[in-house]
Amino acid sequence: MKPAKVNSLNLEENESIPIECLVLGAGQEVGKSCVVVTINDKKIMFDCGMHMGYRDHRRYPDFSRISKSGDFTSVLSCIIITHFHLDHIGALPYFTEVCGYNGPIYMTYPTKALAPLMLEDYRKVIDRRGEEGLFSSENITECMKKVTAVDLKQTILVDRDLQIRAYYAGHVLGAAMFYAKVGDAAIVYTGDYNMTPDRHLGAAQIDRLQLDLVITESTYATTLRDSKYAREREFLKAVHKCVASGGKVLIPTFALGRAQELCMLLDDYWERMNLKVPIYCSAGLTIQANIYYNTLINWTSQKVKSTSATRNPFDFKYVHSFDRSMINAPGPCVLFATPGMINPTWDFTGYCQVGTVGHRLMSAKVPTKVNVDESAEIDVRCQIHQLSFSLHTDAKGIMDLVRFLSPKHVILVHGEKPKMEKLKKNIESDFEIPCYYPANNETLLIPSTQYIKAHVSKSFLQSSLSPNFKFLKTTSRADTDIILNEKTESLVQVCDDRVAEGALIMQNDEKGQHRKIVHQNELMAIAGGENHEVQFAHCFPVRVCNELKDVAVSPGENMPPVLDKHSLLHLLYTKLSNDLQDVTIQNVGDSLQIESFTVSACLKEKCPHRLHVNPDSTSEAVNFYCVWSMGDEKLAWRVISVMKNLELKTG
Repeated sequence: MKPAKVNSLNLEENESIPIECLVLGAGQEVGKSCVVVTINDKKIMFDCGMHMGYRDHRRYPDFSRISKSGDFTSVLSCIIITHFHLDHIGALPYFTEVCGYNGPIYMTYPTKALAPLMLEDYRKVIDRRGEEGLFSSENITECMKKVTAVDLKQTILVDRDLQIRAYYAGHVLGAAMFYAKVGDAAIVYTGDYNMTPDRHLGAAQIDRLQLDLVITESTYATTLRDSKYAREREFLKAVHKCVASGGKVLIPTFALGRAQELCMLLDDYWERMNLKVPIYCSAGLTIQANIYYNTLINWTSQKVKSTSATRNPFDFKYVHSFDRSMINAPGPCVLFATPGMINPTWDFTGYCQVGTVGHRLMSAKVPTKVNVDESAEIDVRCQIHQLSFSLHTDAKGIMDLVRFLSPKHVILVHGEKPKMEKLKKNIESDFEIPCYYPANNETLLIPSTQYIKAHVSKSFLQSSLSPNFKFLKTTSRADTDIILNEKTESLVQVCDDRVAEGALIMQNDEKGQHRKIVHQNELMAIAGGENHEVQFAHCFPVRVCNELKDVAVSPGENMPPVLDKHSLLHLLYTKLSNDLQDVTIQNVGDSLQIESFTVSACLKEKCPHRLHVNPDSTSEAVNFYCVWSMGDEKLAWRVISVMKNLELKTG
């Protein structure tokens, strides 16, 4: 039990305001992440992404569902961006500078630093394709001025009622899961995350929280990844084989995130193999991003941080910026093409959204032609090799996170419908947690927690805070299957079964009605009644063996002593102390005391509580009378069970 606060204690109440979840993007699809959650009248937009596979109105979320009038600033309490990938932030400049949102925006420091690079790179791609620009460079700059950067585990009070907190998510530099709480209702929105560390980032980390809802990505809802090292070997083998035969390797990937991972892998391999084949990154974005990576080194993995003092891990020796004039240069090379999921643009290293050229290439069994757009088709004259270096967690990681957080409800987003359906069944069957996977523009109402506050008395508070530790001594062998020696190790386990017992009372005075929790001992005095305690009793025989009973006694020798009740209790105390090492036994003269359980020798010939059992024929029996209160019933029968198997030896 958690310690109660000095002035109040929270008590769960059945009636509560439901949490409303409006999925504007990433509903039964990967891309365009945007979920608007209403918690006790506070409306939060989590992510504001775009879909890389569309060029029409489906590219952005349908913001009209938030406000028909277009007054988004007064409707939304804040926007939270989990990381800098375009499917999570790509629509933000449009929403702020074109649609007019002017309220609070929160993201981590690395996300704020790297997001403008991603947005500007995408804007240039749109210009090169001759499409209508949806936002300008000035829009990006003005949008980022509205952003408040947050640090990990920093609690931010958006207003008097709404608080948010960021947790490390892995995935890419600065990616965060976000906790949001309004009143007593609380949720976690994961964004994209990775539950296993890689070369440049650590695994996701979050506190164990009391949550009504977890909204989690499910990109790889049914995938169980094999060894990372096996994938790295296969990747390096495929790349080396291609360049050794004079070929060119094209790797479509985000310039931020997976590119750093693979550049570190290739740079190290090139060094070990003494290869001279050039490695290029298009548009120089990765080279530029590496400056930020080095600046934000504290957000990387422990291994990167530990080596950064002697060598910049992102200062790649064999990776260079690529210029488009080199496109027809002869000879082998490796090229990282940006942005990820290029449309149009082929070792594929991650997830490709439906609608992109990459997805069409991977879907075809033997691709020979591919449609770049509605009017253009090109020949495919290359081999395609797909390996998963995704920075998303797999199915096991999602299940591990849900198990750890144990929320009351789960919503799946950012995944494909058939796979989400299977993951939903696994979550509900394994954890008995209701799980949902709504489609885009669908609204769900999730029951939330609401508490009432009550004052507590000093006696109840003291009973809640008083230690009730029990020390369990056990013995274990180093190896249970093969005993190497006869030495054993004594272990001490600390057990705290603290339970606060009290009563909730309602009191009325001139100021109104008040709730108060009092200790059970105070209740009778307040109610003006008498305290009636229910006790249980049991009397039964315990075997006693006098080892000197049959020994011949010579004249003048002392006879074996006759045991009195004090001697019997002393023998019983010794035996019980050896067999019940986790409880405290007190010898109080005529009885032994264990909590409310009291045992004493019963010398009555006829005891109404006695259980008549014929003792062993070779032993005599002594009856013991036991009495206890209802709260110690479990303890009492445990002690009685031990006593019935004892044999008290005298002499």
